[in-house]
Amino acid sequence: MAGSHGPPGEESARERPRKAVERSALFRTRAGLLAGGLAGSGLRRRLDGHDRSEEAGMRSRFPRWLAGTAVERYVLDFEARIEKAVSEFAGGLPTGGLVLDAGAGEGRHRTHFPRQRYVAVDLAVGDAEWDYGRLDAVADLRALPFRDAVFDACLNIVTLEHIPDPAAALAEIARTLKPGGKLLLAAPQEWEIHQAPHDYYRFTRHALAALLQQAGFAAFRIEAAGGFFRLLARRCLNSLQFFPAPLWPLAAAVFVPLGLALPALDFLDRERNFTLGYLCFAEKQP
Repeated sequence: MAGSHGPPGEESARERPRKAVERSALFRTRAGLLAGGLAGSGLRRRLDGHDRSEEAGMRSRFPRWLAGTAVERYVLDFEARIEKAVSEFAGGLPTGGLVLDAGAGEGRHRTHFPRQRYVAVDLAVGDAEWDYGRLDAVADLRALPFRDAVFDACLNIVTLEHIPDPAAALAEIARTLKPGGKLLLAAPQEWEIHQAPHDYYRFTRHALAALLQQAGFAAFRIEAAGGFFRLLARRCLNSLQFFPAPLWPLAAAVFVPLGLALPALDFLDRERNFTLGYLCFAEKQP
């Protein structure tokens, strides 16, 4: 599997049959490529939209001299909220539980699940700079190659907007979850176009609620990732990309202070109708 260590030839005789049993119990068809076939194959992460390279794109438009600093984490609040939510989600799952990361990209959230069995799936077509070596399966989220009701939990992080039929993808996720299985979903409402041309939708809280209910999820909670002033702060800093080099110092003098100050006013937006996106916590109906 993708989480194994050492070269493939060093896999123990005891591990091989155990993994074969796990795979046969998990996959309903041979449509998915198992991670053993991907590791070391040189298959690279490509851009089809079923990934979470949005964060990388947003960071590429962030002032480079602030990259990696506490200021960046303060301004990129949506990303910080996602990381915290994934960590807490993992902490609340039972040891040994089976977790699907639907739209996993490079499997960057794998490290949050050392106690669980993490399964990363992605369509794996597009951007040659992404490395798919840690995927456990290659598949369209609208036609997952897994058996019914096998997963205890699922992640779907900033992926839904890139799927031509998000309702079909959520229905497939629900199919593969056990009754009572948990879903953590993150989706944007106010992001700019990214990963073009594979960028199809933005979601209000009402759209997400309708999609989740239609797919068979209940007891869901939807949280806005900040309000108007955090959104405006993000836009102030994003605006620096439009200025030519001679004007950049002047633009930075105007927009950077605004970008740093505006989040402090976010408490004024109680309705949260202006937000970068949402975090959704849901359970499949029993």
